[in-house]
Amino acid sequence: MDSVLLFILGVVIILIGLALSIALHEIGHLVPAKLFGVKVTQYMIGFGKTLFSFRRGETQYGVKAIPLGGYISMIGMFPPGKDGRAGRNSTTGFMQAMVQDARTASAETVAVGEEDRTFYRLPVWKRIVIMFGGPFMNLVIGIVLFGVLLMGFGTPQSSTTIGSVSQCVLPATSATTTKTCTSADPAGPAAAAGLKPGDTLVSIDGTKITSWAQSTAIIRESAGRTLSVVVERDGVERTVALTPKTNQVAKTDAAGKIVTNPDGSTAVLTVGFVGIGAMPELVPQPITAVLPAVGEQTGAVVNVFLHLPQRMVDVWNAAFGSGERDPNGPVSVVGIGRAAGELTALDGVPLIDKIYTMLGMLASLNIALFVFNLVPLLPLDGGHIAGALWEGFRRTMAKLFKRRDPGPVDMAKLMPLTFAVVIVLGGMSVLLMYADIVKPINLFG
Repeated sequence: MDSVLLFILGVVIILIGLALSIALHEIGHLVPAKLFGVKVTQYMIGFGKTLFSFRRGETQYGVKAIPLGGYISMIGMFPPGKDGRAGRNSTTGFMQAMVQDARTASAETVAVGEEDRTFYRLPVWKRIVIMFGGPFMNLVIGIVLFGVLLMGFGTPQSSTTIGSVSQCVLPATSATTTKTCTSADPAGPAAAAGLKPGDTLVSIDGTKITSWAQSTAIIRESAGRTLSVVVERDGVERTVALTPKTNQVAKTDAAGKIVTNPDGSTAVLTVGFVGIGAMPELVPQPITAVLPAVGEQTGAVVNVFLHLPQRMVDVWNAAFGSGERDPNGPVSVVGIGRAAGELTALDGVPLIDKIYTMLGMLASLNIALFVFNLVPLLPLDGGHIAGALWEGFRRTMAKLFKRRDPGPVDMAKLMPLTFAVVIVLGGMSVLLMYADIVKPINLFG
């Protein structure tokens, strides 16, 4: 029962974090819009039926039933047609009707005397500021959360404390990495010497140990030679005799990735082995580490979007086949909530580690929202920014060549494309939610 309540608590926490991120995203649009004099009639979190709302001045603020986004309503999003009217009485088909309906709906938001407060009449740079304000808020949230993670908590690094002790010696090859110890396997040197998880390395053969990498280097070069190892256990120093055995371990490159041979097998090195693993610790980082971390996360999200068609094919194959989900692949709100619930329900994980992971999830989520909303397609913010940039380019060229001002770009003409984008995004969302239910990503074992 407690695990169920903890699971629900994790879901609620991540949903509140998501709702706050959406709310701040929309504030990023709302504030500059009001500063530039655009009439904003609605500020809403969510879609569907309104749960509650209140009016402050000319703007209605509220929360809707489906917490999958938000919006602000600005009057005059689209310019009238070339003839100056909102639309025509006849249509040539479904697509043209969509364009006409968009113009009509936009025109109906503009009351007499409010023509100068419409969005489309703003200078190009002001429209860009308004539309970029939302994604920018997600970027700021991401930077702040990464700052809290890196400077307040730190990054996981290997400490000089032993976290695990192998009971036997197993060659580090692809065929034996998941093998358990049997009576036929030689005993692990560390276990035989009496080392235990929680022991802190003090020195090896008189050399003071200041990092785990230092101890690893000494052990690897000492196969068959007995070492005098001093460890601290419960505040008391103990000296043990430790003889590394010759063993094969996986070869890694400078980035820590396992190197493979031309035939696909794991490349190995023959080194000294005692069978101990480091206990990770969080080491606070300087402020200069924050922006590079945000940049790295942004690059990872961009990479996901650049390969999104293949990623979605992989999700489909995993959801309807025997394949496994990519831990670094796209997930839906269902997947994020499920991961948060599983995290809070884990036994034996310190509260500080749960908080750290939860903040990391929210930080990554906001970076993903930042990148996603800048995709240059309507109805996303990036689509409006692209339209404004195109309009600015056209007007600049017209002025440069002394031509007539081409006027505002008729974004209403893109409504058929917008409709298609909404259908595609909706389909991907449904697929991801289904996959997150029947084949969730396993993040915590």
